[in-house]
Amino acid sequence: MTAVRLPRALPRLPRRLTLRPAVRPLLCLLPLALVLVVAVRHRSVLLEGFGHLRSAEWPWLVAAATATCLTWVAAAVTRQGAVMERLPARRLLATQFAAGAANHLLPTGLGAGAVNLRFMTVCGVPLARSSAALALYLLAEAVARLALLLGLLIAFPGALRVDGLIPEGAIGPLLLGVVVVLCAALAVLALVRRLRTAVLSFLRTAFGEARSVHTRPSRAFALWGGSLAFPLLQAAGLASVGRALGLPVSPTHMMIAYLAATIAVAMVPTPGGLGSVEAALVVALVAAGGPVAVATAVVLAYRIITVWVPLLPGALTLGALVRWKVI
Repeated sequence: MTAVRLPRALPRLPRRLTLRPAVRPLLCLLPLALVLVVAVRHRSVLLEGFGHLRSAEWPWLVAAATATCLTWVAAAVTRQGAVMERLPARRLLATQFAAGAANHLLPTGLGAGAVNLRFMTVCGVPLARSSAALALYLLAEAVARLALLLGLLIAFPGALRVDGLIPEGAIGPLLLGVVVVLCAALAVLALVRRLRTAVLSFLRTAFGEARSVHTRPSRAFALWGGSLAFPLLQAAGLASVGRALGLPVSPTHMMIAYLAATIAVAMVPTPGGLGSVEAALVVALVAAGGPVAVATAVVLAYRIITVWVPLLPGALTLGALVRWKVI
């Protein structure tokens, strides 16, 4: 038997934990840096929006701010309704506030989705089921928003005057583009086996999660009740700002305009809809009967209250949640 001399000490591998003290502070400061960049790029909008707020009726602005705060509660209720596990209520609410800031700093939906996905996995929900819960939340919110818009349009058929808003001959190419995109997606799924397997696996998990949630009435009520309350509160905030600035449009018509505008820009990949939402809201309020100048002032003031004022504290909350390892 031959003896083999082992080295006295094996080379020490770098430990993963040694990077965390250096990386985590950078992750905490990243949201603040993004806020600064976005604010500088949109400084003219900020100045004009704050100028309109100075001439508004403050009780209605307080109502708009209250509706904005309640949207985070509605989002938290909906997130809880989309998953079977009980999530810590305070941390869930703080996460929704932080997710709102992240959503305005990243392309539409990605910021909030990433924050909530990380929060659920930290709470012990497996990644596959967390992703399924996220998809269920998005589906419920989209269905609720469309249902509210259709219901209000049936109740108030003359709320939006769309004559002239859509160029002649634009509907055909738009529908053709949608069909082409859907066919391309189906072709990719049919040809790429790994992608098809992954998508089918995700759909099975998502349908299973949806069935489980709807077997518990409390979860189903939270999911769909929160999904209906969220866009209603957002629309109520816009209607309150419209009343504060004297927009000659009824609150119901302003709510219809908000729902129509947000649905129209839902697929535009801009951070938080910055730019696209403002343009669509102005067009929708004008279609509802408002003057262009007043509609523009209302939209700018509304975005100041719902986006820019909560952005800095939301980014601070996001950094704190990262620091405390909540997400």
